[in-house]
Amino acid sequence: MRVLASALAVLIVLLQYPLWLGKGSWLRVWELDRRLQSQKEENAKLAERNSALEAEVRDLKQGFEAIEERARYELGMIKQDEVFFQVVRSQPTEPAPQN
Repeated sequence: MRVLASALAVLIVLLQYPLWLGKGSWLRVWELDRRLQSQKEENAKLAERNSALEAEVRDLKQGFEAIEERARYELGMIKQDEVFFQVVRSQPTEPAPQN
Protein backbone atom coordinates (compact mmCIF):
# COMPACT_ATOMS: atom_id res chain seq x y z
CA MET A 1 0.00 0.00 0.00
CA ARG A 2 2.89 2.31 0.80
CA VAL A 3 4.35 1.79 -2.66
CA LEU A 4 1.04 2.68 -4.27
CA ALA A 5 0.70 5.87 -2.18
CA SER A 6 4.29 6.86 -3.00
CA ALA A 7 3.69 6.19 -6.70
CA LEU A 8 0.53 8.31 -6.65
CA ALA A 9 2.34 11.12 -4.81
CA VAL A 10 5.14 11.08 -7.40
CA LEU A 11 2.55 11.06 -10.20
CA ILE A 12 0.77 14.07 -8.70
CA VAL A 13 4.06 15.94 -8.39
CA LEU A 14 4.93 15.11 -11.99
CA LEU A 15 1.53 16.34 -13.16
CA GLN A 16 1.85 19.56 -11.15
CA TYR A 17 5.34 20.42 -12.41
CA PRO A 18 4.23 21.75 -15.84
CA LEU A 19 1.44 23.73 -14.20
CA TRP A 20 3.76 25.66 -11.88
CA LEU A 21 7.20 25.58 -13.49
CA GLY A 22 6.79 24.44 -17.11
CA LYS A 23 6.59 26.37 -20.40
CA GLY A 24 2.96 27.45 -19.95
CA SER A 25 3.08 27.75 -16.17
CA TRP A 26 1.16 30.10 -13.91
CA LEU A 27 4.37 31.99 -13.14
CA ARG A 28 4.89 32.68 -16.85
CA VAL A 29 1.26 33.72 -17.24
CA TRP A 30 1.57 36.17 -14.34
CA GLU A 31 4.77 37.62 -15.82
CA LEU A 32 3.19 38.00 -19.25
CA ASP A 33 0.12 39.61 -17.71
CA ARG A 34 2.31 42.14 -15.89
CA ARG A 35 4.18 42.93 -19.11
CA LEU A 36 0.89 43.24 -21.00
CA GLN A 37 -0.43 45.80 -18.50
CA SER A 38 2.81 47.76 -18.74
CA GLN A 39 2.60 47.77 -22.54
CA LYS A 40 -1.04 48.88 -22.46
CA GLU A 41 -0.11 51.86 -20.25
CA GLU A 42 2.70 52.82 -22.61
CA ASN A 43 0.38 52.48 -25.62
CA ALA A 44 -2.19 54.74 -23.96
CA LYS A 45 0.46 57.44 -23.40
CA LEU A 46 1.64 57.16 -26.99
CA ALA A 47 -1.93 57.29 -28.32
CA GLU A 48 -2.53 60.50 -26.35
CA ARG A 49 0.66 62.00 -27.77
CA ASN A 50 -0.32 60.92 -31.29
CA SER A 51 -3.75 62.50 -31.00
CA ALA A 52 -2.18 65.79 -29.88
CA LEU A 53 0.23 65.70 -32.82
CA GLU A 54 -2.60 64.83 -35.17
CA ALA A 55 -4.62 67.82 -33.96
CA GLU A 56 -1.63 70.10 -34.45
CA VAL A 57 -1.05 68.81 -37.99
CA ARG A 58 -4.74 69.27 -38.78
CA ASP A 59 -4.58 72.86 -37.50
CA LEU A 60 -1.50 73.60 -39.59
CA LYS A 61 -3.08 72.13 -42.72
CA GLN A 62 -6.48 73.80 -42.38
CA GLY A 63 -5.94 77.27 -41.04
CA PHE A 64 -3.49 80.09 -41.27
CA GLU A 65 -4.11 81.10 -37.67
CA ALA A 66 -1.93 78.30 -36.32
CA ILE A 67 0.83 79.12 -38.80
CA GLU A 68 0.62 82.81 -37.94
CA GLU A 69 0.73 82.05 -34.22
CA ARG A 70 3.84 79.92 -34.61
CA ALA A 71 5.52 82.55 -36.78
CA ARG A 72 4.79 85.27 -34.22
CA TYR A 73 5.80 83.45 -31.05
CA GLU A 74 8.58 81.18 -32.23
CA LEU A 75 10.16 83.27 -34.98
CA GLY A 76 9.24 86.80 -33.85
CA MET A 77 7.68 87.70 -37.20
CA ILE A 78 5.22 90.55 -37.72
CA LYS A 79 2.71 91.35 -40.48
CA GLN A 80 3.35 93.89 -43.19
CA ASP A 81 2.45 97.46 -42.10
CA GLU A 82 2.30 96.33 -38.49
CA VAL A 83 4.09 98.26 -35.78
CA PHE A 84 6.08 96.21 -33.30
CA PHE A 85 6.70 97.51 -29.80
CA GLN A 86 9.16 95.81 -27.50
CA VAL A 87 9.01 96.74 -23.85
CA VAL A 88 12.30 96.34 -22.06
CA ARG A 89 12.16 96.53 -18.30
CA SER A 90 14.99 98.47 -16.84
CA GLN A 91 17.01 96.91 -14.09
CA PRO A 92 18.02 99.09 -11.14
CA THR A 93 21.56 100.25 -11.57
CA GLU A 94 24.04 99.83 -8.79
CA PRO A 95 25.68 102.98 -7.47
CA ALA A 96 29.32 103.45 -8.47
CA PRO A 97 31.73 102.49 -5.73
CA GLN A 98 33.15 105.51 -3.94
CA ASN A 99 36.82 105.67 -2.99
